[in-house]
Amino acid sequence: MSLRELVVAGVRISIFCTVFGFGLNANSADLLYLVRRPGLLMRSILSVFVIMPVAAVLLVKTVHVPAVVGIVLIALSISPVPPLLPKKQIKAGGQASYGLGLMVALSVLALPAVPLALQLLGLVFGRDLGIPASTIAPLVLKLALAPLAAGIVVRAFLPQVAQRIERAVMLAAGVLLALSALLVIAGATPALVALVGDNTILAMVIFTIVGLLIGHFLGKPESEHSVVLALSTAFRHPAAALTIAATNFPEEPFGPVVVLYLLVSAIVSIPYVAWMRRRPRSHAA
Repeated sequence: MSLRELVVAGVRISIFCTVFGFGLNANSADLLYLVRRPGLLMRSILSVFVIMPVAAVLLVKTVHVPAVVGIVLIALSISPVPPLLPKKQIKAGGQASYGLGLMVALSVLALPAVPLALQLLGLVFGRDLGIPASTIAPLVLKLALAPLAAGIVVRAFLPQVAQRIERAVMLAAGVLLALSALLVIAGATPALVALVGDNTILAMVIFTIVGLLIGHFLGKPESEHSVVLALSTAFRHPAAALTIAATNFPEEPFGPVVVLYLLVSAIVSIPYVAWMRRRPRSHAA
């Protein structure tokens, strides 16, 4: 097995363990959180799948960036939220049930939303764009829905086992993810350095800030909702974005651009997350 295959396997195992760990602490009320709040659900869909893609298109058309960077930013804007995000949202003071419920809802909605968004983007840019739902479905199922469901089942039928293994599962996930991330960054350093310039960093900073602002204000009035929706709007599933971009532009090297986005967005979001952690919690918590 090559180093690249080891890294990919490590990331996938880490994501599976993390989401499985979410499931060990989740219940049906978490999954139904948004169903019982249709107004919040509609604002969430509007933020993630409508306003943010429009903002990304305007950004790419306004700020001159290399074509490969513009493609990745637009692909990110229509991708579902990453399955690791609820952990970051909870640490930032977000409502755990909303984070899990939103991940599930947006993962399911991504199956029809992503192909539809690509068709509309094709009209905007004057070229054929598309991706079958069957291409997005395995990512959503394997990395989000299946491990979450497995954790919920274990919690429901073996609650004592779930309580005993939850900490070990999350620890293993964190170690694997950290090691995999270091290997990815080390291997992609020359390509990352080559991307610096041509407004690439600037566009990624703007993309992240705009996403945070859109989600924050549409998540009001509860701060625990605002932080979850802000991070969900600004942070998107890198594997899904890579799949969307590579399916429509197979000749372009998108991997380094996605890695750079992950680094830039993580750094840009630090002040926002720190600010939200200091805010008093509302009654929604």
